[in-house]
Amino acid sequence: MGTKNIDRRKTVFGVVTSNKMFKTITVKSEKRVKHPKYGKFVRRVTTYKAHDEENKVSIGDKVEITETRPLSKTKRWRLVRIVK
Repeated sequence: MGTKNIDRRKTVFGVVTSNKMFKTITVKSEKRVKHPKYGKFVRRVTTYKAHDEENKVSIGDKVEITETRPLSKTKRWRLVRIVK
């Protein structure tokens, strides 16, 4: 009946651009999309605010974040692990 959606949560890899907030990091994720008319690949950047419980991430770290319930007005992601 009630299946858990834990496995269906989105995960995103990105680079930390800010860690000035308390237990919050800003992660920049970049993807390449093809322009519909001209066919050139264009870079699109999305920024996410993610929850970092232990404040252990520094600027420039590559991290993996995943979707979670709303933690604040703009925070809907949480830190899974530090990749590099």
